[in-house]
Amino acid sequence: MTWMIDAGWKKCLCWAFIALLAGCLGNTPGVLASEEKGVKVLTLDEALRITLEQNKDIQKAREYRKTVEGRYMEERAAALPQLQITGMINHERDESLNALFAGLFPLERQTRTGEIGLSQALYTFGRIGAAIRAAKVGLATAEDQLRIYRQAALRDVSASFYDILLAKELYTIAVQDLEQKVRLLDEARRRYAAGVATEYDLLAAEVAVENARPGVIRTENLIRISQDKFRFLLGLEEQVDAMGTLGAPLTPSPQYEETLETALRSRPELADLRKRVEIAKELVKIYDAGNMPRLDLKTGYGWRQLILGSLQGSGPEWTAGLYFTFPFFDGLRTQGKVVQAKTDVVNLTIDEGKLKDSVTLQTRDAVNAFRESSEIVMALSGTVKQAERLVIMAEKGYEYGVKTKLEVDDAQVNLNRAKGNLAKARRDYLVARVTLEWVKGTLEVNSVPE
Repeated sequence: MTWMIDAGWKKCLCWAFIALLAGCLGNTPGVLASEEKGVKVLTLDEALRITLEQNKDIQKAREYRKTVEGRYMEERAAALPQLQITGMINHERDESLNALFAGLFPLERQTRTGEIGLSQALYTFGRIGAAIRAAKVGLATAEDQLRIYRQAALRDVSASFYDILLAKELYTIAVQDLEQKVRLLDEARRRYAAGVATEYDLLAAEVAVENARPGVIRTENLIRISQDKFRFLLGLEEQVDAMGTLGAPLTPSPQYEETLETALRSRPELADLRKRVEIAKELVKIYDAGNMPRLDLKTGYGWRQLILGSLQGSGPEWTAGLYFTFPFFDGLRTQGKVVQAKTDVVNLTIDEGKLKDSVTLQTRDAVNAFRESSEIVMALSGTVKQAERLVIMAEKGYEYGVKTKLEVDDAQVNLNRAKGNLAKARRDYLVARVTLEWVKGTLEVNSVPE
């Protein structure tokens, strides 16, 4: 009777220890850190919106757009009138006149002028028009560049967000495995005290507990690593954490042909490359007109004062003229530039074909990855519940002496494997959905699954 009371107290204390362990380990480190250290906990939607504001690549793309706008203004200026104000004071002394004309002319002369001038290109053989069109297309390429970086950032941040959730799931699995090993250790001690288990059984249970602890440590560190990567992609200085689940409704697998058609039409990389081909063609026109005639209008209006010794006069003046320039031979420099520009057009066209092939392959991979991950999720959805029932049955059987510890370990291994595979499959499915939208060129904030 005394032994039964002592055993009961030992069992209560052991279960209290397990509850305390579960309370310490069952909570996700990221959540604890967010409560104790002020870590910013974000949903996926909040993280994506922060990404569009703080991501360094997106900020760089916005600055690139400003650069392109400046280039467009620069090229357009060539077609607009050019105004300038000039002023001059000139003093001259020429004693050769005194030798010739014996003082009939003043030796010194001073001129003062002020003028506002206008110059306007009238005809440049298409150079100005081509430059303006190229710069205008360049504005559109800046938008494509921004879309490229936006979609890439949304893809990477979404995948990083799901990596944190997966790390937390793996951590929970590791904690549950440790709790189960502690329960078996308690049962082994009870059986050893009752004389129905050997010292080998007790030692094996203790070793199993110690072997389960590294899994908890590794997965806890995996959470920290995932959180650091998440913070880096967001462009934030403070510590961040993810809040959400890996559960998501399965959707039908997309058709390859429809997905590829959308990708070839919507991918910003392809749109950017097509516009670069247009710019290269305009550059061919610009260089080809390098040794062609041009006609400019130049006018000026101002005031002039002339001082010759004791004589002086002043008054308004104006000039107007048409200037014709024909650099008909420049040492074949123009021809060299044209050859280079035409080669650039051919190279960009080849790059466009290569990019289409790459998008085709990416589309095939994305569709296959989506189908594979969804099928795995469907296949594993019921396996976890069955594995949990097996563990419960094995533990009860071990408690009553009809199951061996090996059978309990096998059941727990199968359960951990099923849970881990299901968590990874759900993460892969969510990432595959995001990747599919990125491949199609339609990835935006509202297209990312929560």
